[in-house]
Amino acid sequence: MTTDSVRWGILATGGIAAAFTADLIDLPDAEVVAVASRSEASARAFGERFGIPRAYGDWASLAKDADIDVVYVATPHAAHRAAAGLCLEAGRNVLCEKPFTLNVREAGELVDLARREGRFLMEAMWMYCNPMVRRLKQLVDDGAIGEVRTVQADFGLEGPFPAAHRLRDPAQGGGALLDLGVYPVSFAQLLLGEPAGIAAQAVLSDEGVDLQTGAVLSWDSGALAALHCSIDGGTGTSASVTGTRGRIDLPAGFFHPERFVLHRTGREPEEFVADPADGPRTTMRHEAREVMRAVRAGETESPLVPLDGTLAVMRTLDTVRERIGVRYPAEEA
Repeated sequence: MTTDSVRWGILATGGIAAAFTADLIDLPDAEVVAVASRSEASARAFGERFGIPRAYGDWASLAKDADIDVVYVATPHAAHRAAAGLCLEAGRNVLCEKPFTLNVREAGELVDLARREGRFLMEAMWMYCNPMVRRLKQLVDDGAIGEVRTVQADFGLEGPFPAAHRLRDPAQGGGALLDLGVYPVSFAQLLLGEPAGIAAQAVLSDEGVDLQTGAVLSWDSGALAALHCSIDGGTGTSASVTGTRGRIDLPAGFFHPERFVLHRTGREPEEFVADPADGPRTTMRHEAREVMRAVRAGETESPLVPLDGTLAVMRTLDTVRERIGVRYPAEEA
């Protein structure tokens, strides 16, 4: 593309779509030109809220809109495969919310489709684009704490959530693992790559989704990751990375940190603090900027959120679900 402004379409009108759109319209080089929902009324209301000129009552119309450079898919994750696939087949570039899909089979289908069509595709793992997380990874890669030995991370919501809530609905891919556990797993694999071994235990709801899951991942290097997620209790959402010569601690909200502390043997603790110019910790502008940079450059994937890394995380999530006995209705066919 040659124009200065990147034109976005928003597919779905829920809370995460609203949060992302609010960040997009603050970017001078982003233009939100269309929104779609399965309900025309919902699309129109969303469009009026954010000043979006075109509102569609079906996904296909958005996918066919040639005025759109990138579609942001923000549906519940059980619909990611269908929504993102529709857009890719119509020639659109796609940013798809996490978890990328229900399982690695669906993820592989999207990756294959994007590569075949020569279109940009990225999972909206905004944590990977966060400047503080990128700084932490650089420190670890540079050997600041020696060889990584353990990663600990958790993400839990207090609840309780009623049985009808999407987080407990098997048809929508409910449960703690896909919605929340994807963050601890992605954090561990950002630093260590795909694990060699996976053990997991969970507490399941009456509907058959995981209320909380604990997993231990292992690597041939001797590194271990102890990870936890829950929709049955609010956790500290903290993380820690320990190496042979030090440790990095991230406080609450590890996936969008304002600060972290580096502890090294024989030295005073060193605190790293986010640059206020980067915006509030909840901003999704960093991933939006990365998408727009890549699309302008003619790239079909981002080096910050590579598709092979997304597939590796989905393989881990699949294995954890196999260990804990969670399977979704969409997978039974």
